[in-house]
Amino acid sequence: MLHVNENYSKIQASYLFTEIAHRVSAHQAANPDAKVIRLGIGDVTEPLCPAVIEAMHKAVDDEATRENFHGYGPEQGYAFLRDAIAKVDFQDRGIDIASDEIFVSDGAKCDCGNIQELFGADVKIAVGDPVYPVYVDTNVMAGRTGKSEGGRYPGLVYLTCNASNGFVPGPESAQGCDVVYLCYPNNPTGAVATKDQLQKWVDWANANKSLILFDAAYEAFIRTPGIPRSIYECAGARTCAIEFRSFSKTAGFTGIRGGYTVVPKGLMAYAADGTPVELRPMWTRRQTTKFNGASYITQRGAAAIFTPEGQAQTKATIDFYLENGKLMKEALQALGYTVTGGGDSPYLWVDVKGDSWEFFDKLLKEANVVTTPGAGFGKAGEGYIRISSFNSRANVLEAIERLKKVL
Repeated sequence: MLHVNENYSKIQASYLFTEIAHRVSAHQAANPDAKVIRLGIGDVTEPLCPAVIEAMHKAVDDEATRENFHGYGPEQGYAFLRDAIAKVDFQDRGIDIASDEIFVSDGAKCDCGNIQELFGADVKIAVGDPVYPVYVDTNVMAGRTGKSEGGRYPGLVYLTCNASNGFVPGPESAQGCDVVYLCYPNNPTGAVATKDQLQKWVDWANANKSLILFDAAYEAFIRTPGIPRSIYECAGARTCAIEFRSFSKTAGFTGIRGGYTVVPKGLMAYAADGTPVELRPMWTRRQTTKFNGASYITQRGAAAIFTPEGQAQTKATIDFYLENGKLMKEALQALGYTVTGGGDSPYLWVDVKGDSWEFFDKLLKEANVVTTPGAGFGKAGEGYIRISSFNSRANVLEAIERLKKVL
């Protein structure tokens, strides 16, 4: 008899963005003439920058000739891209990361989910609350939790992120944990962590032989001087942290798919008998067994991000999104709402002082504006909505006017 993985039945009934899509579809079916503005899911709207487009066109031409054709590439990524990443994202900023510690993939979401395959079933996992659902659901699928109880899983440790701690928890709340997921700039709250705050996590992880999984998907949005763009800016992070990066928000690759993960040489976990086991060879084996690598065309486009032209062009697009966020944040604050995020993040975390799904429905039905209810990110997200700054300026300005009328 074929048995299913019953851990899937433990996943909470509806994935957040699936439920949002269902409600929006129902609203549009009932109101076919309504112009809906989507400020919910964090999908980009602006086109790929010229440097990336030019590089991808050339890569397509390469595939049209026998002498320049590329079939299977290295699963870890082509050297031309890994070298560029190591230099521009790390070495030029004084961070000790080598190209052979970089693993190119089809996006940070996959890597954040797949990395847990390296760990034993009995490891104790800590996640923030509110939290990006992928961190939770992939560990539920792997059998590391019991059934959800009151919106939380008994097998996970939840690090409360709220206004009192600036949405940045400290390691004192993760005692006894083996793995902790951190995301800064944070999704969904838009909060950033200082170097001192991250250094405390690094010191804790090294002292306890624990591992930090650091999601830096939004690092390119940081504009405040002194805010770390990488966990490896902290002393000792190479021996206790894996970092995930994405080209989705940095360069608009949500439809192209691309990102990378950094696994430093010498980063250890432990066998049941206490024997140290290096994680980088394990991740190499996992990727070479289960992943055929990102496409050559995608990687050529990604490499263009790291040229001087690509750096300037992608920065200009991110600045555009940040200005969207600034306009919305100022409008909401003028309406009396407390707003976290923006400035160093594409997300605004708005305290609605009430039920987040009810507020979501109010904006959808009365303003034709889609947001994301905070309750979908965890128990501590109740009472908030997340607003994304990814949209055209015209839509953002129209959304602001609609919100003013409704709120």
